[in-house]
Amino acid sequence: MRIRDYRAEDAAGLARLFYETVHAVNLADYTPVEVAAWAPTIPDTAPWHRRLAQGRTLVAEDGTGLLGFCLLEPEGCVDMLYVRQDAVRRGVGSALLERSEALARGLGLTRLLTEASRTARPFFARHGYRVTGEQSVERFGVTLTYFEMEKELAAGTSTASGGPGDL
Repeated sequence: MRIRDYRAEDAAGLARLFYETVHAVNLADYTPVEVAAWAPTIPDTAPWHRRLAQGRTLVAEDGTGLLGFCLLEPEGCVDMLYVRQDAVRRGVGSALLERSEALARGLGLTRLLTEASRTARPFFARHGYRVTGEQSVERFGVTLTYFEMEKELAAGTSTASGGPGDL
């Protein structure tokens, strides 16, 4: 597996990865109606590219293609972390998060925030994030719950285990 910076030509593949992940992986924790509201279609490439380019997006890939991605926004929010269904629990998410945390430290950030789904909450908790609140958002008439989480960053530390149970 290799982790690299996002490129514009990744947009379509990552949009599809996002959609397929939500419709496969997140079905364990969300109803089909909730999943359909979360990701009703594969996102359009141009707006998706603009979203991924707004911060520092890292992409994981191997010989089979794109494995996952993570968007770190400039103010320290891990906005998106998605891993392809067949790459879940193989350390891809941990590697992406660890690299994002290192980037944040390099930018002088001392805290990271995320809005974790029910599916992602345990993953982030294993990596030292704590729940600071529970929120709901309405999409297409469906209420979705997410968890506000944060992690204090200590200089030069790493929390990624890369072992079983990781995204």
